[in-house]
Amino acid sequence: MIKKILFALLFSMSVTPLFSQEKQIEIVEEEKPSRLFLYGLNKTEKDLDVKITVKGTNFRQSKSAPRPVRIPAASKVLLANLIVDRGKKAHYTYNLEINDSLSRRAMRRSFEPIKIDPKKKVIVYIAETCTSCDSLVSNLNKSRYLYTVHRFSEKPELKDQLAPAFANSTVQIDSVTTPIISLDGTLHVKIEDFDQLLEEINK
Repeated sequence: MIKKILFALLFSMSVTPLFSQEKQIEIVEEEKPSRLFLYGLNKTEKDLDVKITVKGTNFRQSKSAPRPVRIPAASKVLLANLIVDRGKKAHYTYNLEINDSLSRRAMRRSFEPIKIDPKKKVIVYIAETCTSCDSLVSNLNKSRYLYTVHRFSEKPELKDQLAPAFANSTVQIDSVTTPIISLDGTLHVKIEDFDQLLEEINK
């Protein structure tokens, strides 16, 4: 199965403010013998109704008029199923209509949760003395958010890189018991659990 991320060639957006601040719906193309599936990835934290109109050559599709499909926040949903002509490669363009004013008429299909970027980039540094890190990382793994984690035990050079930030602090990097968390480059050492992290991300 071949997968590749494609960005929409054409967009028709009904709510400009939402999309000026957040990432667009992405289209994932998956090829199988004689089939081409187009999935929508909602990388926002809002449910969206998405209608796709596909045009092109070397494929067939349902003759029914396209209908909006509900794509829940942070999820992947099938939008189009193209039947590719034998021995040919589908050539197509598509138009997306995206709406956060949800309609009762939107189709509900099975969806797959995906990981998305939080409002602030999260990097977690774990010291050997940290007592609450495992719980925080476990909750991050269960969440919808992408993040990066580094352990000083595996990359001791990172401790040396961060040490200057603690030079005038009452907190000592060698004895910190909470995660050291970077949110968009700003270090935090007083975040003890996942709820506190969410609060800081959304400030």
